[in-house]
Amino acid sequence: MLSTYFKGTAAAVILFSMVAITPGAVSAADTTGDFSLTVFHTNDTHAHLEHAPQRAALVKKLRGDHPSNVLLDAGDVFSGTLYFNEFKGQADLAFMNYLEYDAMTLGNHEFDLGLSPDGHKSLSEFIKGAKFPMLAANVNFSADSHFEGLQTQDISTNPENGKIYNGIIKEVNGQKIGIFGLTTVESMTISSPEKITFTNYITEAKAAVASFEKAGVNKIIAVTHIGFDDSDKVDNDILLAKNVPGIDIIVGGHTHVKLEKPHVINADKEPIVIVQANEYGKFLGQLDITFDEKGVVKKYDGVLHTIDGKDGAKDPKAVDLLQPFADKVKEKMDKPTGATAEVFLSGLRDFGGVRAGETNLGNIITDGMLQKSKEIDPNVVISFQNGGGIRSSLNKGPITYGEVLTVLPFGNSLAIMELSGAELKETFEHSVREYPKENGGFLHVAGAKVVFDGKAEPGKRIVSITIDGKEIEDSKMYKAATNVFTARGGDGFEALGKAYEAGRASEPGFSDWENLADHLKSINKIEIGLEGRILAKVPYSDISYDSWAYPYVSDLYYRNVVKGADPTFEPQKEMTRAQAASWIVRALDLKAIGTAPFSDIDGYADETKTEIAAAYDNGIIKGIDMNFKPSENVTRAQFALMLERAYKNYTGKEYTAMEARYSDFGNYSADAVNAISMLHELGITNGSEGQFNPGQSTTREQAAKIVSNFIYNTKQAKKAE
Repeated sequence: MLSTYFKGTAAAVILFSMVAITPGAVSAADTTGDFSLTVFHTNDTHAHLEHAPQRAALVKKLRGDHPSNVLLDAGDVFSGTLYFNEFKGQADLAFMNYLEYDAMTLGNHEFDLGLSPDGHKSLSEFIKGAKFPMLAANVNFSADSHFEGLQTQDISTNPENGKIYNGIIKEVNGQKIGIFGLTTVESMTISSPEKITFTNYITEAKAAVASFEKAGVNKIIAVTHIGFDDSDKVDNDILLAKNVPGIDIIVGGHTHVKLEKPHVINADKEPIVIVQANEYGKFLGQLDITFDEKGVVKKYDGVLHTIDGKDGAKDPKAVDLLQPFADKVKEKMDKPTGATAEVFLSGLRDFGGVRAGETNLGNIITDGMLQKSKEIDPNVVISFQNGGGIRSSLNKGPITYGEVLTVLPFGNSLAIMELSGAELKETFEHSVREYPKENGGFLHVAGAKVVFDGKAEPGKRIVSITIDGKEIEDSKMYKAATNVFTARGGDGFEALGKAYEAGRASEPGFSDWENLADHLKSINKIEIGLEGRILAKVPYSDISYDSWAYPYVSDLYYRNVVKGADPTFEPQKEMTRAQAASWIVRALDLKAIGTAPFSDIDGYADETKTEIAAAYDNGIIKGIDMNFKPSENVTRAQFALMLERAYKNYTGKEYTAMEARYSDFGNYSADAVNAISMLHELGITNGSEGQFNPGQSTTREQAAKIVSNFIYNTKQAKKAE
């Protein structure tokens, strides 16, 4: 919706139009002295070039429709797919040059190759080859010889392509636009800048604005890779807007936020408009903005254009440009490792994903790391991998090298460290400090079992760390394997960084993706699941850490699917139909529209009745003759039918499964057989010795596994698509 700002003597008044407006062509200036500009923007594309021809067609069309424009990128072009692994940014650069970007700021992932044998050679070549300037007001490249002669730490009125500036002054239709760039200082811990240093973003932003104003520029754009609402302790766009007067537009990146409409700070005086376009080239951002003669934002309207990768128009030249890169990537992607995934290997995000919980993919990555490190040093007893380094999942079926590279795209090499038990405890305290929130430093582990209390004060959460069944000792030294990024203190692991600086680390030089590929090949058929290696403590006294059900109960407890009011969980107790309906409703966060029509639920608590109503309204349950029979035990077949309907409710699609090979389907209906087969096919549950036992009651521990796996393999997987 278009917003208009009028400056008054006391305060500005915000007027919203009554009709939504799609951004249209704007004239650069009018008789009032106003100036209109269109800002096109991208961020966090991460080498996703598969739909580059569609993006190119859209960019060229819209730039033609809006001739008074700039095209800007807010960083993180590097890392994420085989296009980067194979071409180190040159494939992306070919498209950016073709589309005639006006400027780009650098993201933290642009510094991912600092630990590689060639250091930042690829980044320097990317910058040199750019037919546009790079913006980095708070980054100093002077200590790295790769960038000799490339950086001018000043504002340029006549910038050269392939050079780095604090900011530039660009003329658009006779009007001067100041554009400067900022990169998160967090790059020092979440990437590998090495000799490249970073300074305070607020200080540098104020200096850039002062330089622009001194040059007579009153329309200023900050192109930032600091995150829309990232940590206040580090840096973010909201704090930038609040603390640096004079900025008009912030084109942001880093947090992958999908700002479908611009976010405005200081709306009632001199607005600062913040935009960000999600990730992976899924969208092209467009901001239409009008300044008054004093450079104050007067009107704005913003939209994210979806890049239609399926049916969208393709730019013919871009198709030709992509072809040689795509051919090379396909060749690499298609080469098999020799391993087959019999189950879905999860590299998903959100709670229960790689940044907030144990996953089977995290387990197999650390298993491979531990195996390789033991070949080098048999005394290594534990390995750990940061969840933020796991970038994709592996679907069921044959696994190719391309898929492995997509999972671990950064090429981090192996490090072997000598750590005390106290340092290991400090390391895992740091790992779980944000739980259940996502955290790129959440560690997956092999060779050890970690138990922590996710409700306790951060820094005091570790309950137990055992290696070979024995509690670790603070003063005892242990050999541990990880990747070099984590070993050097990446993601804020201070204990590891200090140990590395003290010389207690070696770097054998094997890359993470190669270790994973070799390990997968050695296993051949991958059937690994959750093993309880990392357990968040639950308050139930009747379920032990060694129980196969503990990871599933813990998962549902921290999702608030099961409650913690009772001191016991009663894992062997049979599940009722009411409880099954409640768990599914909580898992999918379903809402009731009205009340359920069942006559036999009146004696239940209001919360339970509401949940049964939600299950009914959303098609999860049906009942018979106006009765639900809530207190009856739910059979395994009935539970399967509820979950099949839940799948349809969540995805909007019917699931047709290949009939599972269970010998005891008997006279069960086709619907029940399909539902059971769906659970089998999706890896949600399985039978025993060729039977599913559909008529048996479902115990609470069995139900915990089924519902947890349903969330894991259906809800989260669907969200990631």
